[in-house]
Amino acid sequence: MPENKNYNKTLYACFVGYIIQAIINNFAPLLFLTFQSSYHIPLSQITLLVTANFGLQLIIDFLSAGFIDKIGYRLSMLAAHVFCAAGLLLMTFLPNILPDAFTGLFLSVMVYAVGGGLLEVLVSPIVENCPTDNKEKAMSLLHSFYCWGHVGVVLLSTLFFRLFGIENWRILAIVWAIVPICNFFLFMTAPIAEPAKEQEGGLSVKKLVSRKIFWILMLLMLCAGSCEQAVSQWASTFAEKGLGISKTAGDLAGPMLFAILMGTSRLIYGKWGDKFDLDKFMRFSGFLCLFSYLVISLSPHPVLGLLGCGLCGLSVGILWPGAFSMAAANIPGGGTAMFAFLALAGDLGCMGGPTFVGFISGAFDDNLKIGILAAVIFPLLLLAGLCAKNAICNRQKP
Repeated sequence: MPENKNYNKTLYACFVGYIIQAIINNFAPLLFLTFQSSYHIPLSQITLLVTANFGLQLIIDFLSAGFIDKIGYRLSMLAAHVFCAAGLLLMTFLPNILPDAFTGLFLSVMVYAVGGGLLEVLVSPIVENCPTDNKEKAMSLLHSFYCWGHVGVVLLSTLFFRLFGIENWRILAIVWAIVPICNFFLFMTAPIAEPAKEQEGGLSVKKLVSRKIFWILMLLMLCAGSCEQAVSQWASTFAEKGLGISKTAGDLAGPMLFAILMGTSRLIYGKWGDKFDLDKFMRFSGFLCLFSYLVISLSPHPVLGLLGCGLCGLSVGILWPGAFSMAAANIPGGGTAMFAFLALAGDLGCMGGPTFVGFISGAFDDNLKIGILAAVIFPLLLLAGLCAKNAICNRQKP
């Protein structure tokens, strides 16, 4: 029992780790219009900040297996926190001292993206390896913490902007940087269990990639990331610019409503997931996501557009963990390699979804409604992938 109690410190540090990832993924998007007006940066360049963040996280996911085992979980986790804090701090002054403000923002994002990529790779296995009770509950709670971190980032940032003015955003960036700095010291002393050795008899990478169902699951993960971030990254900008409402109201009713409902969806799945037919739940979520995109992009009324943002959050919450569950059920023995590939596909979607929306919007005079309308391709592909998965599974039945 004392050992388990010691590992509670590790769990708390991991929960905060996902909050930190929410900070670095969702703080800058609240400032996109501020960057656009203050530094005279077009939306097409702002889009590259999203691409750089998720793109570098994807690369870190791919490379990390080669060096994390060599330098250890603790040192890797400490480095992740250093990069996260450094990127947020660099953002406060680098755009002003470099000849090109966009270059300063871009470099800052690249620095904290390294930390975000490491966090994504490290947090889940560290929790999985903790010798604690109720591990499944801890894991489901862990995955919801990103959503609650997202809610906190939006709510507290909006309150700060309202009280002190958005022109003082650099002070808030420093405040947010304090979170990874404090968690750095928590991880210095938190016990970290060694990863369990890989079980024998798992599928090789060659066998894994030769299965059709594997590529269908990769498509589902790609679409899960795209469906989630295509709206999440642009929710604040869309609410303020596309719907013509105040920043305070837009941030509270746009990205925060999205995050609350996404977190609620994940909590429901984490607690009662065994009682649902996952395939039907995923299909319902796909149709709800498609409907929410249409509401966001086609509704002439701001209230309906914001409602669409909330519905989108509710619909995408199940997609990422649901795709992982489908993979575990349909490819037994897939092991670490399978989940690493799925994480890569999900991150590619997180990068590609908002990038696609940004570039389409830029091509139509920065019209985000058109960009989000074009993004209906992602839930449509998700639904097509679910149909293909069922067709393959039905053919394999005796």
